[in-house]
Amino acid sequence: MPRCCPRRSSRSCCGRTRAPAPPSTTPCGPTAAWSRRTARAARCICCPPPSCRCGPAHWRPYRPAAAPSPRTSGSRPHRPSRCSRRSRTRALPGFRPADGPTALAALVRRYLYAYGPATPQDFATWCGAPSGWAARLFASLADGLRQVDFAGSPAWILAGDTDTPAAEPSGVRLLPYFDAYGIACRPRDLLFPGRAAERALAGRQAGNFPVLLIDGTVAGVWHQRRSGRRMIQLTVEPLTPLTARQRRGLDAQVERVGEILQGATELTIGTVSVGPHA
Repeated sequence: MPRCCPRRSSRSCCGRTRAPAPPSTTPCGPTAAWSRRTARAARCICCPPPSCRCGPAHWRPYRPAAAPSPRTSGSRPHRPSRCSRRSRTRALPGFRPADGPTALAALVRRYLYAYGPATPQDFATWCGAPSGWAARLFASLADGLRQVDFAGSPAWILAGDTDTPAAEPSGVRLLPYFDAYGIACRPRDLLFPGRAAERALAGRQAGNFPVLLIDGTVAGVWHQRRSGRRMIQLTVEPLTPLTARQRRGLDAQVERVGEILQGATELTIGTVSVGPHA
């Protein structure tokens, strides 16, 4: 009898022996499996696959049980997505990770270029790191940074990055959930002044509401939902009455939303009853 069809008991099935337990790995293919359902149907599942030279082709594939995992929910093991298991060096040929100090220096420079002036505490909050570690990191990069006075407090920018826009921020914008401007810009008290902090922040967490931005600061919240295939209903809740100029800017933003979402828009000025995004 070939090794891939071992005789484990005296119970026979279609001329071969049915195994009461899965045998060890066979030299010519997948292991045999024991199935109670198949046993009740009196079918043999211990026969080898067609590629095996040992006999019949009425073989059923056997799936070995997954190895125990600490991230198991009930009886279904956790299986990470394919992209999480893919090597970066395979997806990006020639990719070479930078060493730690070089990577951290580049991260600080790009952060300050996008969100400066900022403090080490702001950077720590942005990347979820301890404030003391961020302060030591900024101190180690002092040659490439410049300290300035921002809103009465010391802050840092990139050395040489002193150009500022000639005009003050102006205009109306509808920012979506978790927009980078609302999340990362600091100080937050200047971006969410007065009632805006109470209405547009969820437990001091930014990004949980789409915000109405007027002249660079948060001045309300908004929400959009589809009605049918083409209609998009937008509700905007400004915290102060809009001027004629601001209303024209809001109408333009509503039309822009319709262009992006490819639908006809309908604007309502009123209270947004939808709660914060989880």
